[in-house]
Amino acid sequence: MKKTAVFIASGSGMGADAAKHLSLKGFDIAIMSSSGKGERLAHELGGLGFTGSNLITNDIENFFEKVLTKFNKVDVLVNSAGHGPKGDILEISDKDWIKGMEVYLLNVIRSSRIVTPIMQKQKNGAIINISTFATFEPERFFPTSGVFRSGLASFTKLYADKYAKYNIRMNNILPGFIN
Repeated sequence: MKKTAVFIASGSGMGADAAKHLSLKGFDIAIMSSSGKGERLAHELGGLGFTGSNLITNDIENFFEKVLTKFNKVDVLVNSAGHGPKGDILEISDKDWIKGMEVYLLNVIRSSRIVTPIMQKQKNGAIINISTFATFEPERFFPTSGVFRSGLASFTKLYADKYAKYNIRMNNILPGFIN
């Protein structure tokens, strides 16, 4: 039986490349992105595409409903993020700090709330969060990323400890800069 990999915010970049790779490995693929690029890529890969935002819980819920209707399971969830606000640490507005929290931390929390009961029922699953090398040594040009991805590291550890008994894993990958 084929495994199913679900990608959020993965219309381009590392998420899209991971979807292409797992498709070549024989996975069924489902991709959500806000730009529509994920929907096009998913169709190219013979999978399910959905245009929606990882900042909107209802979009994520609708996406997972479509995934379960088509594939009946979720073996792997890959949370990508895109780019949040950047600038000088004290010149970033409160509104942009909140946007950074939305982009880098709450996106994972939202999808985890939705996928966890699915994976518990299956008695397995893997969640992979694309984070940054700068989680523990933040870059001064990307303060919202560093602050909230450090929080993501804590969330990931707490989640992994709690849900290991259900054979659900959560890990962050910490890539460097890419073109």
